[in-house]
Amino acid sequence: MRRLPDSDQALVLRTDFSEQATWNAVRAMILEPVGPYRFYASVEFVDDPEYRDASTAALLDMARRSAFRTFLIVADRLTMTQPEHPLLVMDLNREPGREFRALPSQIQSIENNLSIANMDFAEFANAVDADGVFRGFPQF
Repeated sequence: MRRLPDSDQALVLRTDFSEQATWNAVRAMILEPVGPYRFYASVEFVDDPEYRDASTAALLDMARRSAFRTFLIVADRLTMTQPEHPLLVMDLNREPGREFRALPSQIQSIENNLSIANMDFAEFANAVDADGVFRGFPQF
């Protein structure tokens, strides 16, 4: 496999190509503006069969050989087959390989905060529900 594409945006890498309609829906959910201020996720979608079924180890290796980035978002088989379409979010910086899943509607918050180092990967990873999926921080 080759290296990950260079981009000034966070990457959403597709590794499962079984459901085009589901992929289109996941992309739309990620791009949906969030909250009263209508924030957007600043992402680049990588939709290339070259990455089909890439393992976590392969993704980490590709990330090491690519332009510096601190995290990677992956649309894998679980994303395409689970009803909530949880994406895999991987740490590439402090704890390379640490991961959690996140709903498409939460990618904006994750991307915006990690991209500007406003929050740390661990803050999101430690806030997942019992099933390992980040659905947002509790509202007080």
